[in-house]
Amino acid sequence: MVRIDRVYTGTGDKGETSLVDGSRVSKTHPRLKVVGVLDELNSYFGIILMESNRIPSTHLDGGERKNVNEVQQIVSKGVKRVQQELFDLGAELACPKDKIPEGIVLLGQESSDILLTEMDSMQKELEPLNSFILPSGVAPISNLHVARTVVRRAERNLFELMKIEGEDSIRNFVKEYFNRLSDWLFVFARWISKRLGEEEFYWIPVVNRDNTLSFSEIIEKQQSRYDLD
Repeated sequence: MVRIDRVYTGTGDKGETSLVDGSRVSKTHPRLKVVGVLDELNSYFGIILMESNRIPSTHLDGGERKNVNEVQQIVSKGVKRVQQELFDLGAELACPKDKIPEGIVLLGQESSDILLTEMDSMQKELEPLNSFILPSGVAPISNLHVARTVVRRAERNLFELMKIEGEDSIRNFVKEYFNRLSDWLFVFARWISKRLGEEEFYWIPVVNRDNTLSFSEIIEKQQSRYDLD
């Protein structure tokens, strides 16, 4: 078990910190970039969970909103599991592959396979896409889109680390998991939109867009109703 008696140590005041194997490195080390982004990502998952729980689960007349309760149940189960897995990956990546201390249990292929299985289940409710989706929607949906982009940043940092330390410095599973997780977040956002009856906003090619979408005319009409002197 981990025992933390205090948070501050003072050992990082000069810009260095310790990896899990005890070696000291700069806080700008490529490994720490990956681990830091995973920490950021985990925090976004906390926001997703919070915002999901904020959605009113009853109607104004007191009746149950079954769809909201179902979404909250699935979000809680999925988000909490992935948060645990991100912490596991952070511990693994916070030291070289050949220096992982005994006692650290590494995630296995089943964690990536579960993401695929869940995507297949969610896709059964979704219509095929004919265009790209613009990030939008109620808070948990919007934050899932943000989390997806953070995963992609973590993935880029991962490959940056591999350029420095070699292709075999990272398990193939870790690279696969990052890729699967980004897709999972995208599908998850769409599934929640579907269950909650939220509208999806699609990218429209320039040639098909309405060029009269400037809001200046709308503002001026609004201003005509006020005394602006």
